[in-house]
Amino acid sequence: MLPLKDNIATRRFPVITVALIVINVAMFFGFQHAHWNGHGFAVSESNTIKYAFIPYKLTHIGKKCGEIGTLAGGPEVVNPDQVLCQGKVATGVDRVTGQVVGPGTVTSVKPKHQPSVLLTILTAMFMHGGLLHIAGNMLFLWIFGNNVEDSMPRPVFVAFYLMGGLAATLLQTAVGPNSTVPNLGASGAIAAVLGGYALLYPRARVVTLVFIVFFVTLLELPALLVLGFWFVLQVLDGAQSAGGAQGGVAYFAHIGGFLFGLATIKLLAHRAHDDYSQPKLPVY
Repeated sequence: MLPLKDNIATRRFPVITVALIVINVAMFFGFQHAHWNGHGFAVSESNTIKYAFIPYKLTHIGKKCGEIGTLAGGPEVVNPDQVLCQGKVATGVDRVTGQVVGPGTVTSVKPKHQPSVLLTILTAMFMHGGLLHIAGNMLFLWIFGNNVEDSMPRPVFVAFYLMGGLAATLLQTAVGPNSTVPNLGASGAIAAVLGGYALLYPRARVVTLVFIVFFVTLLELPALLVLGFWFVLQVLDGAQSAGGAQGGVAYFAHIGGFLFGLATIKLLAHRAHDDYSQPKLPVY
């Protein structure tokens, strides 16, 4: 299911939601240097690894990760399939001879000067791995973020969004503390928005593109059904991934963000839409 729009009009222009979208797009094409490489949009690997969040760096304070690593008693190596982190055992290709060496313990990495892991928790929320990644996230943020923003003061929405991203990061780290897979994307913070929306506006109607085997159709579905289905998929896929970022997706970050949204939205939102301020018929 792919949501396209909802039926709730906002009472004020969603300044923060639009600003978040602009920042994400600017980061993608500017800071990450997204460009067309003939097959799709590619981003700068260097900035991505440097400023994405890596769980291993949070659970092993002081350890660094990079594109280039030195194995104990060996040469500098690179490994296009994994990030090299100090203290981890890895194999790699010798930068001089081109031969595969290892396995061995990574003793140092390049670049040596790296941002604080705490800063990467923030920067990772505004970086994406590809065009579809950012397009999907921004679509969800636009559809559901404007109404959640409308339910609370704008500064509170900023805090809610960022804290949702933090909660997402912490759960993903708790489940995979030794993971060296770079985590990036606004998905965790947006998941908090989805959780908040599901609780605030469960009866809202969402125009959704539904794929049924070989058929595609548009249906107007309750928000609780659309977002509940999305959350169940994250839980099922997360259980299969065993805490890793399976297929490049950090499912437990989505789960953590969504649960944060559910847990906090009623404490923060005080301007629920008039259509939902009074008891109504059941969602279905």
